[in-house]
Amino acid sequence: MTKLGEQIAALPMHWDKKGNLQVLMVTSRDTGRWVMPKGWEMDGKKPWHAAEIEALEEAGAKGYVSSEQIGSYRYGKLLDDGEVLLCEVRVYPMIVEKLLRNWKERHQRRRKWFTPKAAAKRVHEPELSELLMTLTKKPKKQPVIQGLLRVS
Repeated sequence: MTKLGEQIAALPMHWDKKGNLQVLMVTSRDTGRWVMPKGWEMDGKKPWHAAEIEALEEAGAKGYVSSEQIGSYRYGKLLDDGEVLLCEVRVYPMIVEKLLRNWKERHQRRRKWFTPKAAAKRVHEPELSELLMTLTKKPKKQPVIQGLLRVS
């Protein structure tokens, strides 16, 4: 039986001045490809709180994270020993209030705002691309985002 890694991710988002949704992506440290801030679950922390910490450390993003996931995707994570571990990533949406100038991994990653469609084209994981594409039509109508907008 194959072991499945469980990870959490934040999907940092905001609406630009024209009212268009944008998502914040970061580059991975190893390959430089575009990804969401993500990581392993943290002992003693709720998964959405761990996602909030990843967004702060990897992207310098602060804001409101939903306790409800917006979706999930799978990908193969290359481990240090050369093995590939299949990981299930649970994605928690985040409304970004502030981007910090100085953050923990600023010298290891780049960050950039994209439309969901542009982000979907840049990621390598088909399921993540699909998830991002669901945000191209009426994202504010999605119940999990509606709830997040009410509290932010």
